[in-house]
Amino acid sequence: IGGGEELEEPLVIRPTSETIIGHAYAKWIQSYRDLPVLINQWNSVVRWELRTKLFLRTLEFFWQEGHTAHATFDEAEAETRQMLEIYADFAINEAAVPVIAGRKSASERFAGADQTYSIEAMMGDGKALQSGTSHNLGQNFAKAFNIRYLDRDGVLQYCWTTSWGLSTRFVGAIIMVHGDDQGLILPPRLAPTQVVFVPIYKTDEEKSQVFEAARKMRDALIAAGVRVRTDEREGTSPGFKFNDWEMRGVPLRIEIGPKDLAKGSVVLARRDKPGKEGKSFQPQQGLPAAVSKILEDIQAALLTRARNFRDANTKEPKNYDEFKAAVETGFASAFWCGNAECEAKIKEETKATVRCIPLAQTESSGTCILCGQRSTEKGIFGRAY
Repeated sequence: IGGGEELEEPLVIRPTSETIIGHAYAKWIQSYRDLPVLINQWNSVVRWELRTKLFLRTLEFFWQEGHTAHATFDEAEAETRQMLEIYADFAINEAAVPVIAGRKSASERFAGADQTYSIEAMMGDGKALQSGTSHNLGQNFAKAFNIRYLDRDGVLQYCWTTSWGLSTRFVGAIIMVHGDDQGLILPPRLAPTQVVFVPIYKTDEEKSQVFEAARKMRDALIAAGVRVRTDEREGTSPGFKFNDWEMRGVPLRIEIGPKDLAKGSVVLARRDKPGKEGKSFQPQQGLPAAVSKILEDIQAALLTRARNFRDANTKEPKNYDEFKAAVETGFASAFWCGNAECEAKIKEETKATVRCIPLAQTESSGTCILCGQRSTEKGIFGRAY
């Protein structure tokens, strides 16, 4: 069966690799001396999506997934939480995407997992995107695939396993969190090209002078660790090049022409600030240090802007009517009793799900937003991709 319909020919697809890894671990692991086993891989997997959405919901995608086996529950839990922290750190500090780290409800948990943790991000339209997951699989997969080891006392024990992954859907998160109507806006720490030089000239003599100066400055930036290139394309105007690099999301553009050479300066144009607001003049002397600082400023500004947007669109409703209004446009942070019936009713009536139960809880008790029962935890609710 695929997509809810019976197939003419039976197919086996690979939505994730627990089955493959489980068979391998059952052969590889014999003794406590073999543990822990920590495997990381990059590969393509398939999901039977009926309605695809570029980057966010695709039939096949590339991802990073890890699978580990441990001697104890505590070791497996520590690995699971460590990977969640690594994903959150990458999202926040490298991609400038603010995420909420938390655990999934029982109904949203990965099938066969004792616990699933995730990082959740808010896109530019207020919807949630699950941006990375980490699963403590307990001994469930070990028992299914007979993954056992001899402990120090010579007794056969089942392993404790984990799995975790982050996919190219996170590229979609970067696009939707930072991009605008002109195209991509890439955070400098992840941008393949951080800086692009656009030479401006009219005559062959000007071209020679401008190119020579641009190449010298480019080499100085490369020596300072900046990823930089010079746009030396013929037959295209400076304006076309400006728009092209803006669409590609390059964080910083450096314009240099004959007048700039005469003044010993260049024009810097930040991608995160449109028009004149993002332009400034910079002396050629000391350019590498100035560029490095601006790139860090852009990185911080993107994170701040995304965090402010998320916080402004995350409400703390006092009643169910306010809750329903909140999830129309963003997140609702609300107490929830943990009851599956309440969760299902909220989803049916609002199309919102419990995105996660944040690990960082700011309040100790309250009442369920739907049924009014006492609750000790808040959940983040929202509509999701």
